[in-house]
Amino acid sequence: MRSWILIVATLVVLVTAETTSAGKYNPERNIGDPAPVWKDLPGTDGNTHSLADLKDKEAIVVVVTCNTCPYAVEYEDRIIEFAKKHAGEKSKIAVVALSVNTREEADLLPAMKERAKEKKFPFAYLFDASQKIGREFGATRTPEFFVLDKQRKIIYMGAMDDSTDPKKVTKNYVELAVQAALAGKKPETEETVAIGCGVRYERKSRARRRRKTK
Repeated sequence: MRSWILIVATLVVLVTAETTSAGKYNPERNIGDPAPVWKDLPGTDGNTHSLADLKDKEAIVVVVTCNTCPYAVEYEDRIIEFAKKHAGEKSKIAVVALSVNTREEADLLPAMKERAKEKKFPFAYLFDASQKIGREFGATRTPEFFVLDKQRKIIYMGAMDDSTDPKKVTKNYVELAVQAALAGKKPETEETVAIGCGVRYERKSRARRRRKTK
């Protein structure tokens, strides 16, 4: 009898741990979780980039995006404007865009370089062919935003603002979260639903085969 009680108790703990590890809308991460660590990802600037490079920043905005999603394209100008306003070279804030889509040629690094040059992105635009970081962030849409505080914990995740129509935006969740991070506080809104195209994750076995053939 005691053994059955122990088994049931163990299952309850495991189920609870599983269900509390994800956010309200995010399948992998919850608010307050440490951010995934990326290392040596190629950027459109020809350099490799790591989270450690941003050690002096007090807030980091990570955008999971791509070249081909109409929603992501529509948000480019808003991200550019935000980066120009808040994330200069000497700023305490950094913006990092990350693409993990690998199925379309228009989403691969050469096309990303062309897009970054055309739009003059004032932020790092990185490519993760393994899709590992996107999966670890639990990103399901493009664009999807994550704000990290000084301790590199996730304090906000979801949409950039409250309307896909820039003329109807009344609240910029990302900007408010960044302000909270700089003040050492939690944002009033911590999680929202990201609106956009689905991230095109490969089946893991297929992704491994692709990497072996490269």
